[in-house]
Amino acid sequence: MGEKNEVRLAMVESNFADIIWENEPVGSGELVKLCEEKLNWKKSTTYTVLRKLCERGIFRNVDGIVTSILSKEEVQIAQSEQFLSENFGGSLPAFIAAFTSKNKLSKEEVLEISKLIDTIGEE
Repeated sequence: MGEKNEVRLAMVESNFADIIWENEPVGSGELVKLCEEKLNWKKSTTYTVLRKLCERGIFRNVDGIVTSILSKEEVQIAQSEQFLSENFGGSLPAFIAAFTSKNKLSKEEVLEISKLIDTIGEE
């Protein structure tokens, strides 16, 4: 991603991105049709949002064929990292402490998190 590009997707951008991820590679004309059906968008809206997400390094449009540069998982990871950085100084423990102060974890969730931590420690 080079520089710290804004990867966060607004809800409408996320819905649009899902259409691309589910159909790629997709021709830009077909993308316009899909967005008209699923999002009730006009052609100009589709191209405007596509251009913005291409500028942000998430998708590319080469010769009318739209593909992803970043996978859905990569975008979700980047969004999570940005959220942690902006709100908790990049500290996952600080986030977990804040989250669990209002939301009690079940025994199953605690066990799952413990297993995950153990697995990470083994790598």
